Amino acid sequence: MYLLIIILPLIGAVISGFGGRWLGCYGSSLISTICVSFSMILSFIAFYEVGLGGTPCYLILANWINSGVFSVNWGFLFDSLTVTMLVIITTISSLVHLYSIKYMETDPHIPRFMAYLEIFTFFMLVLVTADNLIQMFLGWEGVGLASYLLINFWHTRLAANQSAIKALVVNRIGDFGLSLGILTIFFMFNSVDYLTIFSCVPLLSSYSFIFMGAKVHGLTLASCLLFVGAVGKSAQLGLHTWLPDAMEGPTPVSALIHAATMVTAGVFLMVRFSPLLEYCPFTLFILTIFGSLTAFFAAIAGVFQNDLKRVIAYSTCSQLGYMIFACGLSCYNVSMFHLANHAFFKALLFLSAGSVIHAVSDEQDMRRMGSLVRFLPLTYSLMLIGSLALTGFPFLTGFYSKDFILELSQVTGYSNLAFSYGFFSCWLGSIAVFFTSFYSFRLIYLTFLNNSNINRPLVKNIHESSFLMFFPLIVLALGSLWVGYLTRDLFVGFGTSFWGSSIFVLPQHSHMFEAEWLPVTIKWIPFFISLSGILLATLLNVFPIWFYSICQYNKIIIFLGFILNKKWYLDKLNNSLIVKPLMNFGYFISFKNIDRGFVELAFPTGLLRVIPKWSKITANLQSGQITHYIFFIVAGLLFLCSILFNPFFDINLNLVLVSICLLTLFFI
Repeated sequence: MYLLIIILPLIGAVISGFGGRWLGCYGSSLISTICVSFSMILSFIAFYEVGLGGTPCYLILANWINSGVFSVNWGFLFDSLTVTMLVIITTISSLVHLYSIKYMETDPHIPRFMAYLEIFTFFMLVLVTADNLIQMFLGWEGVGLASYLLINFWHTRLAANQSAIKALVVNRIGDFGLSLGILTIFFMFNSVDYLTIFSCVPLLSSYSFIFMGAKVHGLTLASCLLFVGAVGKSAQLGLHTWLPDAMEGPTPVSALIHAATMVTAGVFLMVRFSPLLEYCPFTLFILTIFGSLTAFFAAIAGVFQNDLKRVIAYSTCSQLGYMIFACGLSCYNVSMFHLANHAFFKALLFLSAGSVIHAVSDEQDMRRMGSLVRFLPLTYSLMLIGSLALTGFPFLTGFYSKDFILELSQVTGYSNLAFSYGFFSCWLGSIAVFFTSFYSFRLIYLTFLNNSNINRPLVKNIHESSFLMFFPLIVLALGSLWVGYLTRDLFVGFGTSFWGSSIFVLPQHSHMFEAEWLPVTIKWIPFFISLSGILLATLLNVFPIWFYSICQYNKIIIFLGFILNKKWYLDKLNNSLIVKPLMNFGYFISFKNIDRGFVELAFPTGLLRVIPKWSKITANLQSGQITHYIFFIVAGLLFLCSILFNPFFDINLNLVLVSICLLTLFFI
């Protein structure tokens, strides 16, 4: 049963991809959806057996690589963390497959699209079920490949080509860091097996490398390199630029990338390696700072976006910052809780956005919409539920996890630091809450409530989507309403044993239950911050002239708006200081001077020029007279003897020179 969860999407991908010509669009769509749906049903059974029953499952199929101490098996680990991810991945993927049947029905290449979706799901399942780093890396790279294929699905569009290449290249940086982290871990532990690594971490807690005279803590180096991989996949600050551009793919792809696959891989990696991170205080500090800065930056960047899907994309980046930020506070179970909640309301937002785009003839600019509540009342209701869940409205799914992370940041700090970074991250997270509420309701106003800016010919064709598109939205809306409430006690409740040994937290880092004793007034602060963001969005859209008349002559507000609209010029600085120098180095130094210069001239081209001349010289030496041959042999032997018996030469140097002379005589 456990292996069928992984194999079924692969079977569906093979049938849809290679048999799509004979099955047709609906046939391949039906087979793909059935395969993923069966995988989802089996995932729920596995969740009951492993998560609720407390019986982890370990499967080893065969030996994969065996070289000295390096031994890798095809093995699968099903614990509480794995089955939770399986339920999230297969549920969202099944709903996205069902949604895609109608959304992509006019596309002539839907069998290929369905095959790519299932390949995406398959590699993500391989990633989360692996019991060693090499198999996990296989799934990690497969997810990156599938994202490239899906973002570039409409490959005749230049923007899709550029976005897919950007996603692939930016993720190469993170993957390079992850591969170095895997090599570091193997060097330290002589194994890539999770169970071996995690059981030996306390024994190597003081292990250090000596690099260029500096002492480097081994576990800290390994965990930081693993985090570089998570920065690339989970779009943290610095390597976040690929995520908004990934919106060039079809909307179901965006929903799958942002809700269940790809971006959640980095968060999963951090949670999986909690036994290693717990012994690295510096890495926890880095996670907290990076996560809170990402949440803050992405929330501000989302305010100034006008593309419907890009606003939701920046909200994903911001929420991923909260998850990494929770890992830095050693609250890995809360991070997973927010990941599960986020999957439902983020998939709901993306698929609802797809319903809107489908209704208005592929228009994505919110400024060209408006008054759609009259034409799409059901879509409006569902998107409003998703937006409220995203903002953390009380008693919706996002409220139980995001507000809990902010509460934990207020009680978490380290006394050995002069400045409590938990408090610093709490402020950044709270500011991000304000901007999240603002851009969420800005989206609602511009798309559904403001005066219409739609072209008159398009108005006649606006209609609600069919049942196949609405059924997944209704299921996701129910999840956005109830999943947080129903799973709170199971995932983060007091005394819960759900996670078992899949998550490890040192006693001195266990601050989770201290948040329960915070004053009620402090707990309601995120709600009031969120409410203020909603009120500001309402003022700007209901009374725009009055507000702009106040702000139009205020130079400070104008300057701040300009800077924030340019995303703090981080993209410009990144391109000018990092990307362009590296590209110039790669082209002018590495490519032109080394590859096309020294290497090509010295070896391929150089040898082609030297060999004809060498052959002419040797041909001239071949006189055909035996006296000449005897002369060369005797001269060579005398030269060899003079080297061998010369006391001024080192023995190693003598051997080298003898070898050279012997080779020379041989060629002569």
